[in-house]
Amino acid sequence: MQLLTDVLDLVRQHYIFPSVAAEVVTAIEARAAAGEFDDLGDDDLAARVTECFHAVSGDKHLRLLVRSPDHRAAVTPEEAEAAWLEAQRLAAHHIAAVQRLDGNVGYIDLRGVASPGTAGAAITAAMELVAHTGALVFDLRRNKGGDPEGVQLWLSYLFPDSDTHLNDIYDGGTARTRQFWTLAYVPGSRYLDRPVYVLTSAFTFSGGEEFAYNLKALGRATLIGEVTRGGAHPTERFPVSPTLEVAVPNARSVNPVTGTNWEGTGVVPDIAVAAGDALTVAHRKALEHILTTSTSHAVLTEAREALVFSSNS
Repeated sequence: MQLLTDVLDLVRQHYIFPSVAAEVVTAIEARAAAGEFDDLGDDDLAARVTECFHAVSGDKHLRLLVRSPDHRAAVTPEEAEAAWLEAQRLAAHHIAAVQRLDGNVGYIDLRGVASPGTAGAAITAAMELVAHTGALVFDLRRNKGGDPEGVQLWLSYLFPDSDTHLNDIYDGGTARTRQFWTLAYVPGSRYLDRPVYVLTSAFTFSGGEEFAYNLKALGRATLIGEVTRGGAHPTERFPVSPTLEVAVPNARSVNPVTGTNWEGTGVVPDIAVAAGDALTVAHRKALEHILTTSTSHAVLTEAREALVFSSNS
């Protein structure tokens, strides 16, 4: 099957760990020779190949995927990138909600991490809407990941200057390491000297995990929820047919504080609760903080009422 040959060539050429790539290729070729992939439709083929990828490598980023119908006309890398950016635009750059919760608590539901080249204005707008809250909750429970530069921009709002080293990414193709530091300038207001809470789930993945892991390693946020999915290898997607594409990890993250990453282990929360309870727990902790710090009578009254309501519900 030529398609499978093309998939394995891409894994062999680009996977971050060449020795593991060789094991993956050998395993897939053996199964193919036994006829395991014969006469399968796209969905079954993608599922079967991905199952084998994971069994051999343990890498949840290494996948054969059925392409979105919106992307099937994109066959070159440039067309695929354009389709991806259009999908982010139509999804509001993955910013699902920005709210002021009772008691003057900011809340941002972030379902992915878009590129700041296209999402910068939206990220700035979201942070400006919560700029005057007394505590901030980032909800990453449905975050599938995204752009490391997007993570860099979001987190730069939470630190005062360019002196905080967030993450490193080692690129296997170039053998170079790129460092990610907080930015010297961000549009709008930084969010400093107030607590940040990050909600996680077993679904949280990739760039969403980096967001949480970086903040935990730096002691800038309290993580509440579940252990995340465990994928720390940045990935490139390659179309292999109009309907299928292969995602191949071609880099790895190295946190400058821990010297490692969350690959295979996930990000462990500071407060372990069921994902469905994480927002309630975070809101309560934020309200308790605001009751000890706010000087606004109106905010204090609202926070007390919200805390009573939360305790009784």
